[in-house]
Amino acid sequence: MSELAPYAVDDGNSRGRAFIEPRPKERSEFQRDRDRIVHSTAFRRLEYKTQVFVNHEGDLFRTRLTHSIEVAQIARSIARALHLNDDLAEAIALAHDLGHTPFGHAGQDALNECMQVHGGFEHNLQSLRIVDRLEERYGAFDGLNLMFETREGILKHCAPARARELGELGKRFLDDRRPSLEAQICNLADEIAYNNHDVDDGLRSGLLTLEQLEQLSLFARHAAAADEEFPHMPGRRRVHETIRRMIDAQVTDLLAESARRIAVAAPGTLADVHAAPPLIAFTDAMLTENRALKGFLRQHLYQHYQVLRMTTKARRIIHDLFGAFVDDPRLLPPQYQEMAATGSVVRATADYIAGMTDRYSVKEHRRLFSVGEL
Repeated sequence: MSELAPYAVDDGNSRGRAFIEPRPKERSEFQRDRDRIVHSTAFRRLEYKTQVFVNHEGDLFRTRLTHSIEVAQIARSIARALHLNDDLAEAIALAHDLGHTPFGHAGQDALNECMQVHGGFEHNLQSLRIVDRLEERYGAFDGLNLMFETREGILKHCAPARARELGELGKRFLDDRRPSLEAQICNLADEIAYNNHDVDDGLRSGLLTLEQLEQLSLFARHAAAADEEFPHMPGRRRVHETIRRMIDAQVTDLLAESARRIAVAAPGTLADVHAAPPLIAFTDAMLTENRALKGFLRQHLYQHYQVLRMTTKARRIIHDLFGAFVDDPRLLPPQYQEMAATGSVVRATADYIAGMTDRYSVKEHRRLFSVGEL
């Protein structure tokens, strides 16, 4: 780690852990957080959770796991360039999707519908619930006992009613204060990663075409630059060269604009960052191009009829599982039956479903609803 800026998070200005532990001997507190996340059960499950394409549709499409790794790489690079805590940025990035349901956003929307009269479901809150309570790895405490700033970064959004329930962690949403710059980086690194790898996966799947993408200035400009440098390049290499340039352009833009905003705000401490407006940002020009790309992907990929067919099945699976378990909690595995008996049946059911991988949820649906399945 390079020398940190005075407004970066470090072990000395952190608000620490809920359960006090001896300091690590050979690593920083945030390296310990990263390591605990990587070794968690929830992190391993991300390998079989959908990004856009369901796991069985192809071996080379992104999953929640590969997405999280890509976000971590981008976030770490940006944090280091700005003299911020790249270990913290990496930890947040690796944990940010731990609470995602099977079947991507379709699964989250379905589970949110099921939970609507019980407060709803939001995957950022579920990620926090996993690292605070649901992981069972240590004798002294539930969860992973992560540092306050790691937990703060995981919680990207939060409605006021939920924020009030979270005490100090939710207070910034009520007081309109910003999280650390490392957390702000992760928010935009997430966007850079999924926009660009969804282009790659969309092309690989055949649901997007180069002709469609070349209507976008962001793609067309970098495709032309790749063609100029490497004429007569094969198709897949051309795609990779173009996307590589798109990512580099967005990161470069983000670094320049963020450095400008930091210089104007001149924060001297972490507290100054909390009180300042957002300091990690794209220029207006890049923001416009990114919005055009997101709109394009929504129209041509996420709402493509073949994707919608799968997401419709996914929503049905989530609704069916939720209804079956709430109607008869005895159908839940013993661990979740105990949670239902000592707490809330709907909360235990939501925890169980949210923790499923794509293929496990399909198997569980067959066990419950298909004759001949056990």
